[in-house]
Amino acid sequence: MRRHLNGWPARLAPHLFFLVPELLVAAGPFVITSIAPPGERPRFRMPDFFYGGQALIEGVMMRGRTTVAMSVRPPSGEIRTYSEPLPSALARGRWAKVPFARGVLVLYEALVIGTRMLMRSAAIAAEGEDIQIGKGTMAVTMVVSIGFAVALFFVLPLLLSTFAQRATTSDLWANLAEGAIRLAVFVAYIWLIGRMGDVRRVFGYHGAEHKAISAHEARRPLTPDEVDRFSTAHTRCGTTFLLIVVVISILFFGVIPRTGVPFPLLFASRVALVPVIAAFAYELVRFGASHYGSRLVRAVYAPGLWLQALTTRPPDRSMLEVSIASLESCLASDREATLPAAR
Repeated sequence: MRRHLNGWPARLAPHLFFLVPELLVAAGPFVITSIAPPGERPRFRMPDFFYGGQALIEGVMMRGRTTVAMSVRPPSGEIRTYSEPLPSALARGRWAKVPFARGVLVLYEALVIGTRMLMRSAAIAAEGEDIQIGKGTMAVTMVVSIGFAVALFFVLPLLLSTFAQRATTSDLWANLAEGAIRLAVFVAYIWLIGRMGDVRRVFGYHGAEHKAISAHEARRPLTPDEVDRFSTAHTRCGTTFLLIVVVISILFFGVIPRTGVPFPLLFASRVALVPVIAAFAYELVRFGASHYGSRLVRAVYAPGLWLQALTTRPPDRSMLEVSIASLESCLASDREATLPAAR
């Protein structure tokens, strides 16, 4: 039975202000339900469903076909695993299969479910008990973190780009300068937070999550020694996704006029286009997953893999065990869900 505790916010505090960007950076391979059109064989990877996940505080969340599972190691040392069914809109909703719309759902899933799981993991990691996260607490956390992310990645680059706008009469060059500043802020941000001890632990679990999913996709045994053979980088990682978002935003915002446009309206145009850009980015991640056998695709996605050196850390054995436990919980639930159909 869950009960309310008072000590867990201290464990969450170092993550609060940058919770939303940290969630997306530490998101593991995005869930992809199909990598080939019906009747066609996948071009590169064999599974017809790619599991996804996310690093937590002393734990890992995995997302399967029907459930989301969270494994956390509390102070007592044993692994605790919790599983719950996915909302029907995410598991079986028709919008989850519609191109571009599904990218918005993935973003919603990463933020809302990811925030709730991260807060629960903070409680378990701090005091060893699961808690019920109230809607009010969730709302305040999301508002604070989203406000910080908007200010850092949208308001700041837009403000700084006004200096470039004064030096040139070209809206295009001013917009390109804004995009370059946003990219620099993004890279500097993940480098800086990666130097924090608590975040480094999360990034270690991020690497463990990547390794476990890669081992499963390669059809290797889910044992710590076997899983540890795989890379901490993964094609569908949230870090790669965010890098694609930043690059695509340069193209989208580059065609928006600036001269004579009030700053609030410019800012509103950036925020309004975020879901559209995220939808395009998700489709590119899907494309990369299904065509990764192409040398050209691998070359295009190489910067995203390089950037993951900042958002992952080599995990220790205990982290690998937690990641494996979470993934095995999802796999077991999915096997049970398919048994009636097999009969």
